[in-house]
Amino acid sequence: MPRRDSRTGNWQRETTAMYIYGTSQVHAAQPLNAPHRLTPAAPPSHSYSTSGVDELDISPEADFVAQARELPEIREDRVAEIRAQIEAGTYETAGKLDAALSRLLDEIA
Repeated sequence: MPRRDSRTGNWQRETTAMYIYGTSQVHAAQPLNAPHRLTPAAPPSHSYSTSGVDELDISPEADFVAQARELPEIREDRVAEIRAQIEAGTYETAGKLDAALSRLLDEIA
């Protein structure tokens, strides 16, 4: 591994010698092989099914958010009108209570 010269700070060059011990270590020419052929790989054997059907699981929270986004816009003028009627004591009439009770019973049954 090259080291720095402590005197100059430059990298020292390697000074390795190459020794040749006769012709017994020289190899003959090697043959050229044909290019490698790619063989098709066997399909992987997985324990799960790859039928090509995708699945999507939606959490109850995400479903709730999706339903909330589908709600109609709040009619601020109607809310203000009903609040005023409630404060005045004119909102709860017998007819409205009967209608609300009927809807509740229909929903429960």
